[in-house]
Amino acid sequence: MDRPAPRDVLARRRALILDGDLDGFAALFAPDGVIELPFAPPGMPVRVEGREAIRAFSSGQATAAMRIEDMWTTSVYETTDPEVLVVELETRAVATATGAPYQARSVQVFRIRDGQILLLRDYWNPMGLAAATQA
Repeated sequence: MDRPAPRDVLARRRALILDGDLDGFAALFAPDGVIELPFAPPGMPVRVEGREAIRAFSSGQATAAMRIEDMWTTSVYETTDPEVLVVELETRAVATATGAPYQARSVQVFRIRDGQILLLRDYWNPMGLAAATQA
């Protein structure tokens, strides 16, 4: 059986997020997949382990603060490890509490094997979101 290439998984992730299909987004992860948010603000976990925990996080806390309207990749860097991609991403969203617009850049590191995300490490600055939610 052919497995999607890592870049295809990233394209699928974008489509699912923009369609609001958070169950589909969570299904992209391996059963033991992990999301790490090293710069998570207080009240947000820095690590979410397991597909079902990712599903709960994505449909709950992760979407409570903002509604993503668009996201696009500005650069993708392949590494010497074919499973690892480094992605520069821009996201345009609206803070759900205030309706204020929010735009952010982030760097994300992915480990994708056999068409499933094993690791998503998202380096984003939560300060912009904090400002938008208090506007």
